Amino acid sequence: MSLPKLAYLTGEYPRASDTFIQREVAALRALGHEVLTCSIRTTGDEHLVGPEQREEHARTFRVLDAAKNPFRLIKAHLRFMLRPGRYLSALKLAWKTAPKGIKGRLYNLIYFAEAAVLADRMKSQGVQHLHNHIAKASCTVAMLASELSGIPYSFTIHGPDIFFEPGHWRIDEKTARATFVACISDYCRSQLMCFAATEHWDKLHIVHCGIEPERYATAQHKGQTLLFVGRLAGVKGVPVLLDAVAALRERFPHLRLALIGDGPERAALEARAEPLGETVVFLGYQSQAEVAEALSQSDLFVLPSFAEGVPVVLMEAMAAGVPVIATQIAGIPELVAQWESGVLVPPGDVAALAEAIEQMLASADQRRVMGAVGRATVEAEFNIHTEAARLSSLFTAYANGETPPKREVLE
Repeated sequence: MSLPKLAYLTGEYPRASDTFIQREVAALRALGHEVLTCSIRTTGDEHLVGPEQREEHARTFRVLDAAKNPFRLIKAHLRFMLRPGRYLSALKLAWKTAPKGIKGRLYNLIYFAEAAVLADRMKSQGVQHLHNHIAKASCTVAMLASELSGIPYSFTIHGPDIFFEPGHWRIDEKTARATFVACISDYCRSQLMCFAATEHWDKLHIVHCGIEPERYATAQHKGQTLLFVGRLAGVKGVPVLLDAVAALRERFPHLRLALIGDGPERAALEARAEPLGETVVFLGYQSQAEVAEALSQSDLFVLPSFAEGVPVVLMEAMAAGVPVIATQIAGIPELVAQWESGVLVPPGDVAALAEAIEQMLASADQRRVMGAVGRATVEAEFNIHTEAARLSSLFTAYANGETPPKREVLE
């Protein structure tokens, strides 16, 4: 059975914060799929932190750059104007699904313009299926490109922010028109079921984001080193972590916290951490290899987020045998088993977070046992090779008009 040629689209690809998409693309290529990677915007240099990102950046089609070329833009639209019924249907869809107000309609007309450029590229490259990650603006472009070209599309929905404005992003319409939707967790699927019509629930499939467990060396658990990896933005709860570290510093004089990542609140967080001196270090964006090395030198991974999907950074920590402390929200309990592979605490609770860190630092043996459980969990349920094979089976089954296999059948 031939594998469909795929196009992968997201708003900005590749990004240092979205390495899970790069892993998924690489795993699908290893399975035999041709994958044309597409990005709406050009990735900033700050995200090209390793050879994987630079290589993907060089081979990725950048939609907005192409659309800025008047000749390419006009040529793309003329191609689809030759089929006026489909062209007008896509234009009507752009108008119908636009957010309220002049600004919303203007943006959707821009997305329509971009969609024609993407559709033209896919037709020229012989793409048979379009898949989108992150169900916001880029997914609107994917939906419109599918309507223009007749190439079916699907998308992976992550959350949590997409569920804050489901009507604005019309996830009901995107779901209705998609061949299928990959949901990263049962929790995520349940949230989409709140907005998708019941007749579409059967095409909502669980496909976990995944990692490559073999990339990660087992941590040694010899010290008092905490690691955080993520965007330095309010949703990640870093101030709570800094306050917990401040509360523990006297009892644990060798305590160290390293933060990998960047974001809009970095300067404010660095100022907040200044009284902690050398206890806290901000490392900025790091390559996948550098993150793996940092994990191998860590004793605890801490992610005090207020909103998440199923964080890939938690999977990476667990693959390295590092026990995790995270908040008891969204899909995280589907990954972290309480007091087996880590500890879950209430979000925003400095005292509970500090207590969990203290309890975990008290026993290296406990950390080793929990780390081993965590690694076994991600090897079984969050391995990119397994998850990509599940996704490939969905692409192939739907392309061939077959009933897609249930997740449990593929175990």
